Amino acid sequence: MATIFSKKELPYNHWELLDIDLGNRLRIVPECGGLITEWQCNGMEILYFDFERFSQKGKSVRGGIPILFPICGNLPGNCLPLANKNFILKQHGFARDSDWQIKFIDGQNGFLLSLFDSELTRSVYPYFFNIAIKVTLEKNALDFKINIENRSQEKMPFSFGLHPYFNVMDLGKTEILALPSTCINHLNSMESDTDNQLADLMKGVDFICGPSKVVTLQDLLNGRRISLQHQEPMDLTVVWTDPPRKMVCLEAWTSPRESLITGERTLLLEPGAQQMLQCRFLVD
Repeated sequence: MATIFSKKELPYNHWELLDIDLGNRLRIVPECGGLITEWQCNGMEILYFDFERFSQKGKSVRGGIPILFPICGNLPGNCLPLANKNFILKQHGFARDSDWQIKFIDGQNGFLLSLFDSELTRSVYPYFFNIAIKVTLEKNALDFKINIENRSQEKMPFSFGLHPYFNVMDLGKTEILALPSTCINHLNSMESDTDNQLADLMKGVDFICGPSKVVTLQDLLNGRRISLQHQEPMDLTVVWTDPPRKMVCLEAWTSPRESLITGERTLLLEPGAQQMLQCRFLVD
């Protein structure tokens, strides 16, 4: 594939990765959390993106593919107890609001997003780190390879997730296949039957389950299938809907909510160590 990587000003400031042969396209806003805002694949816009909300300063994004680090979900009172001190860390962490660096990878149909610790990040999360995310645009897929490095002198606990919003035509005509039979309902923190949760997509759901290797979102009206292929340890799946928005979030997480407090599936990096993570979204 031949690709062009260029900076655009309309309809908003972004970088564009365009596959000349297929017409497939990505739009990315590095300074807004490294956010991939649009993904056009085979003539279809795969991602849901609320441009009006995006344009309103101070509001959280509803759409694209936000990056979650160093926590997934929220904490009680936004309080993270670390290193004999309490830090204030808001829902999903700071990566989705940070200014990322971006670099085109010549000949590989992709780009590299990078985030380093700063004085601001260390004020809420007292570690030195580097995150490098290689994003590759394929014919029918979007591939993520993530490397997280602990540059601190002490062990670094963290969680990581991707939070994509996918377009659907009708929540009542949408299926999600190959999820485990039980899940945890985020709305009450109770175990629930997954099929019961899926029956309520039109009412709004928020649950986590796994581990899974492949989970598929199927739009019954247009026949489109989007498969989340994720590998351990990033093999938990979160499903979230927010009616009347015509979208389904099918998210890949390493760890459940409050992991850095409970220790459940917390990733812990030794000083100087690195953690590789990978997931892929396939469209058919």
